Amino acid sequence: MHIHIVPNRGSPATVLLRESYREGTKVRKRTLANLSSLSASQIAAIRCVLAGHDMQLVAQSFEISASRPHGHVQAVAATMQRLNLASLLGAKPSPERERVLAMIAARIVAPHTKLATTRWWHTTTLAEGFGVTEANENDLYAAMDWLLSRQEAIQTKLAARHPREGGLVLYDLSSSYFEGTTCPLARLGHNRDGKKGLLQVNYGLLTDARGCPVAVSVHEGNVADAATFAAEVQRVRESFGIEQLVMVGDRGMIGHKAIAELREMDGVGWITALKTSSIRALLESGQLQLGLFDERNLVELASPEYPGERLVVCRNPQLAKLRAHKREDLLAATERSLQAIQACVQAGRLRGADAIGLRVGRVVNQYKMAKHFELAIEERSFTFERKHEAIAEEAALDGIYIIRTSVDAQRMDAPECVRNYKALANVERAFRSLKTVDLKVRPIHHRTENRVRAHIFLCMLAWYVEWHMREAWRELMFADPDQAAKAVRDPVAPAQRSQQALDKIALRALDDGTPVHSFSTLMAELATIVRNTCRTPSAGREAPTFEIVTTPNATQRRALDLIQRIRL
Repeated sequence: MHIHIVPNRGSPATVLLRESYREGTKVRKRTLANLSSLSASQIAAIRCVLAGHDMQLVAQSFEISASRPHGHVQAVAATMQRLNLASLLGAKPSPERERVLAMIAARIVAPHTKLATTRWWHTTTLAEGFGVTEANENDLYAAMDWLLSRQEAIQTKLAARHPREGGLVLYDLSSSYFEGTTCPLARLGHNRDGKKGLLQVNYGLLTDARGCPVAVSVHEGNVADAATFAAEVQRVRESFGIEQLVMVGDRGMIGHKAIAELREMDGVGWITALKTSSIRALLESGQLQLGLFDERNLVELASPEYPGERLVVCRNPQLAKLRAHKREDLLAATERSLQAIQACVQAGRLRGADAIGLRVGRVVNQYKMAKHFELAIEERSFTFERKHEAIAEEAALDGIYIIRTSVDAQRMDAPECVRNYKALANVERAFRSLKTVDLKVRPIHHRTENRVRAHIFLCMLAWYVEWHMREAWRELMFADPDQAAKAVRDPVAPAQRSQQALDKIALRALDDGTPVHSFSTLMAELATIVRNTCRTPSAGREAPTFEIVTTPNATQRRALDLIQRIRL
């Protein structure tokens, strides 16, 4: 018997089940059944049976013995390959290098402690893909020691890739808290995590103008921002071999002392901002006149108090309204609390200048409004009133900030100076990713100084990889793909997203109708690509296995293709 397909012009073909037989010396055929109503798969199955093949259910043909998430690991590994990260860490393959690469990937996919990492990565294809299936936590600690010994060499290679001669170098300092008290770096200091009373470590991040990380330095937790700056400038010049550069730091980082040191270095320019007290001094001396902003929002001026420097004065009306509104809210909240204390004093429930002063001090310091109130505290009375003149003086500076730079106008005009100072937001964005949901540098559990330094450096390298992934995936995420507009838009006015970015936010969908992602949700989408380990059960438990990887959907394929376009 066999299947015979008879073509029909303009109509579906007729499928017949036929058999051959002999009449004397002639071979003839007869039709046993018309199979035209059957599906193509059913007809294919009948053909297999007629051909003598052993037919059984797919579920009985093979079984899946393991199924591990793979796509997100594949994306990270592909990015690391595009960045040539292995050769960046070390020219020759070694077990330590492979373990560091695996820890960097694990930090991006699912940050854990080193012990938990050795348990977790076997649930994905990461351990197998990076060749660390036998590594334990002690192996990872040894690899961290190996990494720390190569930090300067690695950062020098990164500096050769990114900050170009004469280009911008951004620098800022942050802190993270400790779990424990044994690390020599742990100190009490200005805690940026809001964890009062906990020991912390400070670390400075050096990036190019885009926010791509280049180097990280670790300091004791009580070191001031400005105290780390001069050493970073020296490192950029001496270790990284960059003679001509412009350092960008905030007003707390680049102060008078740091600028005095920078003036002694040839080829080093800087961009920073003036503190409020310095702006007020310019206003009181008449060098800064608010009437200059009647028709413009940016003015460049020179001052004898800042010889050889340029001052770019900016006024943002929207920021002025926001600060005025916030000040009034804080003043009103402070007044309500003070009125409650006043009522207690008048009712006799609160007596004594010391007790009244303690309550009042807590209130005025809660919103930092003590400078705006005149307080009169006696044994049985308490009165207060606003300092209207002081409030008006502060309000006059609302929305005004001044960029201070040593870079001449031929090299960098005033709007570009403002844009470059605002580029510090890229470093702040890096700190947010390092410290929160992405890489979780905190809390720090390591006990020794070198392990803490290695941990933070490892997190910086993970951010280096993730930064490139985010840039490659801009079109798939809520990020604004039109980065070129930043170079031409008004630097003082509030930043405006492109129309394409606004459409993505409003519709929550891309042009093809697929959902817009954040970095974490796109990684979760890729994680649904799994690697299945299969075998044939009929061959017994010793049967050889084979692997089948999930076929990527359109979004997953697009994300993986974008990774392949990464360029250094």
